[in-house]
Amino acid sequence: MAKQIASELMVERLIDWGVDTVFGLPGDGINGIMEGFRRHQDRIRFFLVHHEEAAAFMATGYAKATGKLGVCVATSGPGGLHLINGLYDAKLDHAPVLAITGMQATSQLGTGFQQEVHLDRILMDLCVYNQMFHAPASIPALVDIAVRSALSKRGVAHLTFPVDMQEADPAKSGFEGGLDTSRTPATAPVYHAPHVVPRDEDLQQAARVLNEATKPVILAGIGARGATNELLAAAELLGAPIIKSLSGKMVAPDDHPLVMGGLGLLGTKPSEEAMDDSDAVFMVGTNFPYTRWLPEDRPAVQIELDPVRLGNRLPLAAGLVGDAKETLEKLIPLLERKEDRSFLEGAQKGKRSWDESMEALANPDRDPIQPQYLMHLISDLADDDAILNSDSGTIATWAARHFEIRGTREFYLSGNLATMAPGLPYTIAHQVAYPGRQCIAFVGDGGFAMLMAEFHSAAWHLLPIKVVVCNNGLLGQILWEQMALGYPEFSVRFPTHMDFAPWAESCGGLGIRVEKVGDLEPAVRELLAHDGPALLDVVVNADEPPMPPKVTYDQAKKFGESFLKGTPRRATIASTIARDKIDQLRA
Repeated sequence: MAKQIASELMVERLIDWGVDTVFGLPGDGINGIMEGFRRHQDRIRFFLVHHEEAAAFMATGYAKATGKLGVCVATSGPGGLHLINGLYDAKLDHAPVLAITGMQATSQLGTGFQQEVHLDRILMDLCVYNQMFHAPASIPALVDIAVRSALSKRGVAHLTFPVDMQEADPAKSGFEGGLDTSRTPATAPVYHAPHVVPRDEDLQQAARVLNEATKPVILAGIGARGATNELLAAAELLGAPIIKSLSGKMVAPDDHPLVMGGLGLLGTKPSEEAMDDSDAVFMVGTNFPYTRWLPEDRPAVQIELDPVRLGNRLPLAAGLVGDAKETLEKLIPLLERKEDRSFLEGAQKGKRSWDESMEALANPDRDPIQPQYLMHLISDLADDDAILNSDSGTIATWAARHFEIRGTREFYLSGNLATMAPGLPYTIAHQVAYPGRQCIAFVGDGGFAMLMAEFHSAAWHLLPIKVVVCNNGLLGQILWEQMALGYPEFSVRFPTHMDFAPWAESCGGLGIRVEKVGDLEPAVRELLAHDGPALLDVVVNADEPPMPPKVTYDQAKKFGESFLKGTPRRATIASTIARDKIDQLRA
């Protein structure tokens, strides 16, 4: 083998950190980096993708699911720019990701050379750590700091590597001079997570607020992951309905009597009513951004690991900085059991009524196929340890309300960025991380079409992912938002429904297309049983609206205005809504 090149210092340091997979796409700005990965391919896997955006989503999805560092690689200039959407997803959802990019040769920087894009400047808003390598001697130290920064600050670190240095002799450090007051940095690939628990006086104050409340509710987010038992124990003592953020859907089972569902436009009516009727709000591991659904006129308690986010959404009567699980363990002995369960029982009655209403909307006798019925079938037939990934849009509504968290199931989507297209890359990353689990992408035709080439990536990597395309031939979320503003729909419907099944077959996977409701259940069973990558393309009712949990007068008025202004297919939309109401009344 040829003498060592500088890029190997970086690759070897990643291996020292336990990184076993990097997602990316080669390019002439990272040929030296690719050679470093080639030389060490027995210890680290380069996962080739079709698009750098997908690589960033994969790194983000990997980090979200495992809690470990996700790593993506892109070339200089355009390749690095393609990473941005996926990296912003990591930033806004606090996932530890390291992005590695190429940079033009140091001798050319500042001359306007081809593809000279200063990615270290462009990504400044993204990063918790952002550096360019300037000398081979510093490579291990910068990798160490980048990894520790991403893990400790739960964000994106970025390292950019000039192309001439990638292949340089690592023994040569470039120019030396000055006062000679430093030496080559010596660091270690070691990270120890901080142990964060609240102060005793803060715990006592939080307990006082919650014990004095007669109608407390718990709003739990993804920060409560791993604290399910403690969350349920606290809710049982307080007689508190548990409401979940969408990102936190997996933190408590949906069929538990204390769980009311989600909050917000994609949430449930019993959750909204419980929040409205409460006299105290207990936020656990969530920075829930939709303040319209958070009452400011009652005491609030919050558990939050990051002190910067404490009190970010509501004025607090008590704030607890700490890990959700350990904080709840310390708080629970201070809580008094509430004997009056009337508030909880009222919420539970509302939840039973809501469940019946949702069951009615998942009607197997409707034609065209209801998207609710499609999600309901997947929920019924998927494994109890399945990982479901959803895209943004109406697809998220059906997943939020009809995919049941039970067993060790997990659920992911782009939470705060709410971008289209991560569902498929997330699923690929999760299948890489958990080869033995059922990994499902539940995506819309709009989002899937953006990065559909990655199904081919899954096929050639022999990943048995399952993709369900909810195909309505339109950008549904935007359509309904336009109507909710009182506008007629505009430029949101595609002239024809794309047929994705032949694409899946051409990639070497199983492709199934369903247009009739009677064919759907056998198709879902075939999809989930297939030993390999498989795609189910389902033509669903394009006129089914993702209704909010409670329709206000203003919303109904605006909806009516859009009809009067001439929105297309208004008669079909009206008949669909009427049929929904009839089915719900029959339930």
